[in-house]
Amino acid sequence: MDKPIVGVLALQGDFAEHVAVLRKLGVEAVEVRLPSQLASLDALIIPGGESTTITRLLDIYELREPIKRLGRQGLPIWGTCAGAIVLAKHATDLDRPNLELMDIDVRRNAFGRQVDSFEADLAVEGLGDEPFHAVFIRAPSIERAGAGVETLAKLDDGTIVAAREGQLLATVFHPELADDDRFHRLLVRLAEAHHRARSAAK
Repeated sequence: MDKPIVGVLALQGDFAEHVAVLRKLGVEAVEVRLPSQLASLDALIIPGGESTTITRLLDIYELREPIKRLGRQGLPIWGTCAGAIVLAKHATDLDRPNLELMDIDVRRNAFGRQVDSFEADLAVEGLGDEPFHAVFIRAPSIERAGAGVETLAKLDDGTIVAAREGQLLATVFHPELADDDRFHRLLVRLAEAHHRARSAAK
């Protein structure tokens, strides 16, 4: 059976780092800039960057509605840092709507400015016993998780920093900057399930 295809939204931000991790895993990874590139995907990553810029570019490149539709239809989507803001139902201080797909509330720049960036070892539900070394850069925080949302990781003070709702993932840190591909492997598993379901439906 042919392999799933994972797209990385490549409008702005650190998309190249995600593509590099996926290709190391032997996954077909494509940079997504146009609506036509969404049709073949089995998963999509919305990377870190600047959330207000990403939401503007979604409109300029007419990607907002196609991504929302695919997310509602079950396409696995993972938002990292700014991508988590774009994916959330509600986010603070955005000058235009985000995708409003995942039932979480996210606060931008929750930990301060670039100089307040930090790293932490996290216990992550579903990724095994080994802590995940997470890199937080101008990170948001997940202020609320809906009833159907599973909390995957918290900081010591209880702040939610990773969550999952069905096929939707959000991490407020940057797994692509860690020497640990377990989150990417999780997304690939979701992509493989999506690919099998699409193949069976043909």
